[in-house]
Amino acid sequence: MAKFPENKNLDLPALDAEIRQWWESERVFERCGELRADAPVFTFYEGPPTANGRPGIHHVLGRSVKDVFCRYKTMRGFRVDRKAGWDTHGLPVEIEVEKELGLKSREDIEAYGIEAYNQACRASVLRYKTQWDDLTRRIGYWVDLDAPYVTFSNEYIESVWWLLKQLWDKELIYKGYKIHWYSPGTGTVLSSHEVSLGYKEVQDPSVTVRFPLSAKQSIVSDPIESEQSMGSDTIDYAIIDERVSFLAWTTTPWTLVSNAALAVGPKIKYVKVRTGDECLILAEARLSVLEDEYEILATMSGAELAGLRYQPVFDHFANVEGKENAWQVVTADFVSTEDGTGIVHIAPAFGGDDYAVGQTNNLPL
Repeated sequence: MAKFPENKNLDLPALDAEIRQWWESERVFERCGELRADAPVFTFYEGPPTANGRPGIHHVLGRSVKDVFCRYKTMRGFRVDRKAGWDTHGLPVEIEVEKELGLKSREDIEAYGIEAYNQACRASVLRYKTQWDDLTRRIGYWVDLDAPYVTFSNEYIESVWWLLKQLWDKELIYKGYKIHWYSPGTGTVLSSHEVSLGYKEVQDPSVTVRFPLSAKQSIVSDPIESEQSMGSDTIDYAIIDERVSFLAWTTTPWTLVSNAALAVGPKIKYVKVRTGDECLILAEARLSVLEDEYEILATMSGAELAGLRYQPVFDHFANVEGKENAWQVVTADFVSTEDGTGIVHIAPAFGGDDYAVGQTNNLPL
């Protein structure tokens, strides 16, 4: 290999080409594996990029980090098998093709023809493969580009089905539910990356809702004293001895039909206040949401409110399995007093946090 010249006015592109040519002529990457043929194996399958778009500087950063691990394992005595791959599925490919073909909806795709549409996507996915391969070599990222795995190949697809069969035979697969973003337009779930492609700030509607407490309930809570007194010198306040409601807040009012619980922060301080001819329960830190004058009657922690029952605003779960657990107050660590009322409406089918709370408390879905 040529020595590095000491001249400060280096022709870096020429030097880069010279080094790459030497690596290729001497088969340096291949020989690294051949010399360790009998060594313990460390296998690396690249998380595959999508080659229907040009590579960017962020790919240089990510691939440099990957390469460091592979080189470290080589220095530790492993034979490092590095498999390149191409991700040829997903909405980024379809969105690109739909723009080119002028397709605006699922109906347009069906009119164009599913087979023809699939062929257009297949032709698009490796459009910039040459540029990707060139970048890969220029940054010194060592990975096997000659035999990559490609997710649209039958070999790859069948290998995934084979793996699923092994998991099924070991009884490691079960049917359940998971909360996902969903696109009505494309009729499919979305990854977080795909959602971010259309990210924009919007004004979200929110509502504050009264949830009346069910009859014959009381809570052992503190009189109006300092926070230090919470949990001591308690007095039994019958909080249903008059018209009392939890004041809850949500930015997804369309999910109220599926309300199954109200969540409070276990360590948050709540108050029962009288305003007009009713009483309300909400976080002390959120009293500013009340427009009318109020009188604080009692304080309590969120943990003390847990288990109380309330009347649903809709009776959607009246005849479903698990209804006996619905419409009660539960605790959740994600509840905050930064906005809203400190009491959160829970609809288990409409959010990751809600779903987790539902599973923990056996709420109907």
